[in-house]
Amino acid sequence: MQAVFQLSGFQFNAEEGDVLKVPKQKVQSGNSFDIEEILLLKDKDTTMIGTPIVAGAKIEAELLGGGRDDKVIVYKFKRRTKYRLTRGHRQDYSEIKIKKIVSPA
Repeated sequence: MQAVFQLSGFQFNAEEGDVLKVPKQKVQSGNSFDIEEILLLKDKDTTMIGTPIVAGAKIEAELLGGGRDDKVIVYKFKRRTKYRLTRGHRQDYSEIKIKKIVSPA
């Protein structure tokens, strides 16, 4: 079973057993949590599309850990003014494992 879900303003596509890198979550490492903003569920022969979410559907996930992504360099430049600005940014992330996708029917 496949699912498209929304978490922290981003949409992800997942199946059971997948490990995903998502924005940092406020859950302790090793704990389970539920994701209830399911936008689409797809089984072998049926597809449920939410308006905007599928009522009664949820995903059971486990937080494996977290860390910081690679550095992204932001470089600003304006010509003829000696304006050059370099900044770096590292985004925090969490790794989650999709344990189970629960269908409403």
